[in-house]
Amino acid sequence: MDEFTRRAIIQAGLAAVGTAATPRIAMGQGRKIIKAVGKIDVYDPVVGTSYATSRHACQVYDTLFGFDQQGIPRPQMVGKYEVSNDKLTWTFELREGLKFHDGTRVTTADVIPSIRRWAERSGLGSALLESLKDITPRDDKTFALELKERFGLVPDALSWPFIMRKKEAETDPTVKISEIVGSGPFKFNEAETKPGAQYVYDRNPDYVPRNEPPSGMAGGKVVKIDRFMFVHIPDPQTAVSAVQAGEVDFLPETPMDLLDQLSKDENVKLEALYGGEIGFYRFNFLQPPFDNVKCRQAVLHLVDQSEFLNVNFPNPGYYKTCASYFACGTAMENDANTAWFRDAPNVDKAKQLLKEGGYDGRPVVILQPTDWLNGKVAAEILAAQLRRAGVNVQLHAMAWAGLVARRAVRGPQDQGGWNIFPSSIAVADAAFPLGVIQQANGEKGMWGWPSDAKHEELRKKWGQSDAMDERKKIAREMQDNAWNYVLYAWYGQWVQPSLMRANIKGMLKSPSGYFIPWWNVDKV
Repeated sequence: MDEFTRRAIIQAGLAAVGTAATPRIAMGQGRKIIKAVGKIDVYDPVVGTSYATSRHACQVYDTLFGFDQQGIPRPQMVGKYEVSNDKLTWTFELREGLKFHDGTRVTTADVIPSIRRWAERSGLGSALLESLKDITPRDDKTFALELKERFGLVPDALSWPFIMRKKEAETDPTVKISEIVGSGPFKFNEAETKPGAQYVYDRNPDYVPRNEPPSGMAGGKVVKIDRFMFVHIPDPQTAVSAVQAGEVDFLPETPMDLLDQLSKDENVKLEALYGGEIGFYRFNFLQPPFDNVKCRQAVLHLVDQSEFLNVNFPNPGYYKTCASYFACGTAMENDANTAWFRDAPNVDKAKQLLKEGGYDGRPVVILQPTDWLNGKVAAEILAAQLRRAGVNVQLHAMAWAGLVARRAVRGPQDQGGWNIFPSSIAVADAAFPLGVIQQANGEKGMWGWPSDAKHEELRKKWGQSDAMDERKKIAREMQDNAWNYVLYAWYGQWVQPSLMRANIKGMLKSPSGYFIPWWNVDKV
């Protein structure tokens, strides 16, 4: 792409931003505005599962607890709490100063339905519901969580639901909310937001931060800028040029082939803000051929992780191959049932398993995201790997928003269905057995709808434990079973640093890529 074309694309992508923001800037000299590259297709963090949705939500909403940089849950909206001796009753009191952006006070009438709505759509939430007897208000500020059986992850669970007003929180969890009103450190400026081009967030002057130092999603959320914006620039290299030119300030994921070049530019800097991602292929368990376990096992024997990693990440210092079901470098990492990994790729073994699984040559539909480079390449490589084993592959290309809609279709291919698609998840989330991608509760669960009773039994057992050694033992059992049943297949693990202007200071690290906090950040 020549420089004239690149600049034209940048200006087209930012034209709406300049038009909307200029009058406000002129009215107040010295206002600090940070622009980050991003696009939000779904505002509702219960309905949407993407990083973009979560990164939007953590600015607008607050949570009862928050994970610090080490992944430890700390009180956030909660002021104090206590646990009964039998650990079956947890009582929480909200801290002072919590108000929604419309000026109304946050009460337990808002908190309780927010927890319940989130739990209906979350892997961790569904595990909590299984152990839950009831959630009851004691007064406007105090509520009790009563359990039927011990659950070792209550503070962890309460670090996830974003607290909404009662009227949004009572919305069906499969239906998107219509108003974006939270109690967090930023207010969503719907009037100046132009979907598909820019998304605007203004500092909430009424937000009362905690007194502790900030750490990840925990501690004091002190906002040091006046406005934060997501700006949609679909081409990654154009986005890089926009950061270098100072037209935007931040790019969440930097193209790996440009890292060496960018490291020499004194106007920008590279920072790894979370512990990396791991890519996975998600199967549709309801439709052939991957309704048969032998065909899913065949994919394990076909996938060569290094094939994807070497293409996408030229610098080997940023990636690794990984056989652990819980990702590598995590507390739950283990080597149970990984002989297939040492043998892969084994095309002959894959052909044998496909035959045993009854594969009959029917088309296998791979959903390919066109606006996410890693996913686009991962889909192309998977198609080539499957074809080596004689699979009749059809690549269906679409934007990620289209893929999100398509993956909800449970019917066969000729009715808009699918068989497999690439995605990725933060390493910290892959290591968490109660996460959404690890559900195996059939059609009650998330897209792909895997079902395995032993897996669900082990997940519940892991969640009830509060001892690390016992959790590691259970995780080993879970991995041994999961690589036989094959809930998904990894295609590589990597760290992709963020790119930002050199004058951006105070970016907070987070255990998960779902969250990039914009409090504590300054533009100097």
